[in-house]
Amino acid sequence: MILLLGGTSETGAAAAGLATAGFRVLVSTATDEPLAIAPHANIRRRVGRLDETAMADLVRRESVRAIVDVTHPYAAAVRATARAVATACGVTYFTFVRPGMDTHCEEASGRIVWAGSHARAARVACAFGQPVLLTTGSNNLAPYVDQSRRTGVRLIARVLPRAESIAACLAAGLARKHIIAEKGPFSLDANREHIRRFNIGVLVTKDSGAAGGVAEKIEAARLEGCKVIVVARPAGTAGANAFADLAHLVAAVVATMRRASSD
Repeated sequence: MILLLGGTSETGAAAAGLATAGFRVLVSTATDEPLAIAPHANIRRRVGRLDETAMADLVRRESVRAIVDVTHPYAAAVRATARAVATACGVTYFTFVRPGMDTHCEEASGRIVWAGSHARAARVACAFGQPVLLTTGSNNLAPYVDQSRRTGVRLIARVLPRAESIAACLAAGLARKHIIAEKGPFSLDANREHIRRFNIGVLVTKDSGAAGGVAEKIEAARLEGCKVIVVARPAGTAGANAFADLAHLVAAVVATMRRASSD
């Protein structure tokens, strides 16, 4: 059994590749968000967050031989947990690291400010005194709401249209009229419409790569004259058995599993 930690747009392709190669795959996601996973006899899915103890129990109970991590590049806690469990249980850990932005090119353009944390991003975003569009999800809202209150800058949060995401925004103190509850990734025109609707002057995003619609956000901001703040990826997403190409990841997992079976 292969434990595939997913929830991203790459999950379905990774599961299909491993299942087609003849391996049983257990896809584990934190939420029941719909995913494009084609029906296959070798694929099962479970839903629910896993701490280290629960993940280790799952690995042992399902006789997992490898953990394949295709979670979001900013899911630092999940990735750290998976690595620790793989080491403790003696199974191989593989990870897909979605290619990010060309930081040198973007920094040279002078249009983007990089921030090493959400706290830093919140301070920089609100320092311009213009309405801020936050496109980093419903987690890590606190520093942005705090800076918005302190500076009087209007904050608009764009989150998934899920009850828990909206509840998190409301609990943080955002007014319902300042919440855009829609599912991305968003087109160039959709980003421009949101910027115009709220007279946005600063857009905050993560470096989520092409699958996260970052290019469309940045181009929309350029066309609308917005500043862009990018929250840098957490450290430690790479390392051994880390792949930036999904096909190469699947091939490496298949080769490793077959080699182990023949030993």
